[in-house]
Amino acid sequence: MDENNVEIKEFLEFVYTFYKSMKDAKVELVYEGEITHQITKAFTSLTETNMQLTEESNNTQKKVFHVMIECLQNIGKHADPMNPEDFNKDGRGVFVLCKNETEYTITTGNIIQKHKVDEIGSSLDNINSLDKEGLKQLYKHQIKEGRLSNKGGAGLGFIDIAKKTGNKIHFHFAPINDDFSFMVLTSTITR
Repeated sequence: MDENNVEIKEFLEFVYTFYKSMKDAKVELVYEGEITHQITKAFTSLTETNMQLTEESNNTQKKVFHVMIECLQNIGKHADPMNPEDFNKDGRGVFVLCKNETEYTITTGNIIQKHKVDEIGSSLDNINSLDKEGLKQLYKHQIKEGRLSNKGGAGLGFIDIAKKTGNKIHFHFAPINDDFSFMVLTSTITR
């Protein structure tokens, strides 16, 4: 068997293994690339169609859409490009929507500058430590006192996700090199 056929066979095996892994993990939607307004619209439309087919409750649909949009906007606005030529483009990242019998999970990942890891991690730890009333107070405080970042955010997205889902936000930062890390966030919406 020549080298080209071996590479094709290995790739086809990878695709099958990837497909099987996604089925086992109950993945409904997966995407890697630039997150634009058009991508966000397409994902919400696709998810809406799938939820209507399975007759998901309106309350769950609203929560899933809200968290999807927050997560996608977070990548689009706040993902940091490793290549200086990409600074004027929308953020790149990965988006995964899974569904099982009891919950939806939305996992996103994107590159951030390493110097942001401690601040984001502390913010998420603080959010995860709060109960419903504490989240409500923090949200009000951020609206009144929060300063806008140079990308237009006031730090409300993570708080809003925790408020809407009623669940902790799971997160991890994987180092890439001396300057960048890969941030992974998972939000759970109970069905």
